[in-house]
Amino acid sequence: MCGIAGFWGHGFGREEGAATLRRMTDAIQHRGPDDEGQWLDPAAGLALGHRRLSIIDLSPEGHQPMVSASGRYVIIYNGEIYNFQELRRVEERHGARWRGHSDTEVLLAVIERRGLVEALRASVGMFALALWDREERVLSLARDRLGEKPLYYGRAGGVLLFGSELKALRAYPGGPTEIDPEALGLYLRYNYVPSPYCIHKGLLKVEPATLCQFRGDGGVILTRYWELEQAVAEGVRAPLQGSEDEVLDTVASALERTVGPVMRSDVPLGAFLSGGIDSTTVVALMQRQSVRPVRTFTIGFHEPGYNEAEHAVAVARHLGTDHTELYVTPEEARAVIPRLPAMFDEPFGDSSQIPTFLVSSLARQHVTVALSGDGGDEMFAGYNRYVLGARIWRRLSTVPGWVRRSAARGIRSVGPDRWERWLGTAQRLLPAGARVAQVGDRMHKLAEVIPASSATEMYRRMVSNWVHPNELLRRGAEPLSLLMQPQALPDSLTFVERMMYLDARTYLPDDIMVKVDRAAMAVSLEARAPFLDHRIVELAWRVPLALKLRGGSGKWILRRLLDRHVPRQLMERPKMGFGVPIDAWLRGPLRDWAEALLDPVRLEQQGLLDPRLIRRRWDEHQGGRQNRQYPLWNLLMFQAWLAG
Repeated sequence: MCGIAGFWGHGFGREEGAATLRRMTDAIQHRGPDDEGQWLDPAAGLALGHRRLSIIDLSPEGHQPMVSASGRYVIIYNGEIYNFQELRRVEERHGARWRGHSDTEVLLAVIERRGLVEALRASVGMFALALWDREERVLSLARDRLGEKPLYYGRAGGVLLFGSELKALRAYPGGPTEIDPEALGLYLRYNYVPSPYCIHKGLLKVEPATLCQFRGDGGVILTRYWELEQAVAEGVRAPLQGSEDEVLDTVASALERTVGPVMRSDVPLGAFLSGGIDSTTVVALMQRQSVRPVRTFTIGFHEPGYNEAEHAVAVARHLGTDHTELYVTPEEARAVIPRLPAMFDEPFGDSSQIPTFLVSSLARQHVTVALSGDGGDEMFAGYNRYVLGARIWRRLSTVPGWVRRSAARGIRSVGPDRWERWLGTAQRLLPAGARVAQVGDRMHKLAEVIPASSATEMYRRMVSNWVHPNELLRRGAEPLSLLMQPQALPDSLTFVERMMYLDARTYLPDDIMVKVDRAAMAVSLEARAPFLDHRIVELAWRVPLALKLRGGSGKWILRRLLDRHVPRQLMERPKMGFGVPIDAWLRGPLRDWAEALLDPVRLEQQGLLDPRLIRRRWDEHQGGRQNRQYPLWNLLMFQAWLAG
């Protein structure tokens, strides 16, 4: 895993260009502490910089920027090509000779023989790259299919800037810093700034599965080399045939074939283990293919509603992994908060960023690469909204709107703690797998959802922190995004499948993968997600929905797969998520910090957000009448980023 940065379009002397590029790559040193490199062409006004975290081929032969064998192409590349050994054998049959054994060198060979688009289509992995074609004078930026690796770009004073993180672009003299109010509106709704938007005017994100090619005359060509929408449509149209056991065997074999190459590494490797379905599946398949106990890592919390460590220990003991757990005090968790604005580099409001960073820090003390279960929820219907969404809408759609709005007010009139006491007792009568964690908070989330006028609006409310962000904005307005344009969805999808598709297009790359990438790379740890192999994604969409949702639970087929590796009683428990008690912290130890950031005078001076509405939400939370932790944390992360 590495960091890349560069610029094109401004004449410079070699010393000046090298110094500017060094500032850009030094800003992302955490992404690659093992090595650094530069390639400059002052006549073309091009500079390519690289920071290296050595994973495959630790020798100098893996150094970047790397020039192709013919000398035509120069590449800087962040990521891993998991099938590079297979591609290497193919290129050898076509006469390729090698200097080292890095996947970067193999990728360059494939590009030289087959062209960049075909090389991207042939590659299985996670990556972001910049490629300079010295013959055609074309600069190409590309990103992996599911958006695991980040890549920003934009212009400043006529110069094209690009890099793995915004801090690299801001290190360029005169780099963009102005806030885009439209992007801010999107952030307020979703907790993240969705691709291709960026919080800074003039900058964009390369979208997943996209190739951007820039020419010297200013022309830009965008190419989608893989389409999630097509994979979804084809999967639904041609589902897997055979018995349930045969479909299960197909999925199990595919996952096992995928995990093996993802484990390739020339440095110590392990896995995150929460004890949930996804991480347990990955670790079980890793242990089957490992000659020694797999290193696994879990963070524990002393608050019962947020602790999964005891479940992870039981799973680790059964699978025989070399397990490390660390119980974190509230003080240790809160100590991470001042680091978040610089770490995430763009406003980011998913509070599970805190435990993700903590478990990454723990893992990095022992390994350089860690596998995760990310993607399992989106591909195999694991989120509670998939289980409950269609059921709720079927009932809601028969109830008049005024009744639903009244019910929402009634739910909100009872504090989350009281709902927790009432319903927590009743839930003890349900099977463990059917219980809902943090039921009081979920009741208040339900109150936000039930006034919806359509199934699509209900989903949008489910995933919105601020349902009406324009009410908060002092200037600008939230632009149309994919979630606001239901006509952009593939045809013939059920409501659940629509939610899964939208999550895979938006929430997965722009929240989950941003969270994992920034938290892991902050401590120079490479995180890999086997579920996001595009072949697994395509296969998952061929699995009938009835084999994903069954008996009031999601991921049915993964649960049955785990029956082959782990006793069922270890997995039958409520889905918990990966959170921290932000609600209580905002009423206690974080109150003064939050009050300062949300001070009405401060907000008025900034001129971006409405202080009155924010104060109303703050007072509601402090009084315990409603749990406003999510929209408030969203605002606090923006304010902390703005101050940073």
